Amino acid sequence: MTARKSRGNSGSGQAAADQIAAGLARLGAYMRMAGWQAAHAQGLTATQAEILGHLARRGPMRAGELAAALGVTPATLSDSAAALVAKGLAARRRDPGDGRAVRLSLTAAGGRVAQALAGPPGALSAALAALDPRQAGALLRGLATVIRSLQQARAMPVQRMCVTCRFFRPHVHDDADAPHHCDFVNAAFGDAALRIDCGEHEPAPAAEAAARWQRFDSAGADRPGAPSAATDGTPFPSTAPGRTGDNRP
Repeated sequence: MTARKSRGNSGSGQAAADQIAAGLARLGAYMRMAGWQAAHAQGLTATQAEILGHLARRGPMRAGELAAALGVTPATLSDSAAALVAKGLAARRRDPGDGRAVRLSLTAAGGRVAQALAGPPGALSAALAALDPRQAGALLRGLATVIRSLQQARAMPVQRMCVTCRFFRPHVHDDADAPHHCDFVNAAFGDAALRIDCGEHEPAPAAEAAARWQRFDSAGADRPGAPSAATDGTPFPSTAPGRTGDNRP
């Protein structure tokens, strides 16, 4: 009997994990190659392009924070930042919160280059756009689950995801298409609008984040639209900062 004919339930979980890992590796390889090509077209290295993109999304950052976020050594970050400053794409400025510290920020020219490099490569962008909302939601939900697990294991830097944000209230609306609520914009949304990197993210306190994650993760066993509550039955508090009526993209 060949290996292909011997597929069964035994070890199916590991087999699925292996195939998912293989798929992610191939997507990662494609994105790295496309990223290198796009960066080269702008006269940049891949690391320099990543720095510009990160600063465009998050604003000025200290070198140590930026190195940790990108997963590079301080020396690599320093060399790449110096090159960007020399090219007029980035600038070093004093941190207004600590005059002894310096933050790296984009110049106007750097912002334009970052904009040109933003978004997934063309072919991948088209493939992702072809996903229907259900497929996109399932993919985002799975990615958030994997990334959170890696963060819990301290295997990757904290990401600014909905599922770790104090403004996120999962499954509080009796609407299968938009069961969640974002208190920051006071709007309902569904899995297809989950964010892996959100500029308005504010970390939820540990206990609150754990309770919200449990509700989000176990939603399939819950009645859709049931009142949002922590594991002890305490309702999740609204943390809206005052913005109302915005539509979540």
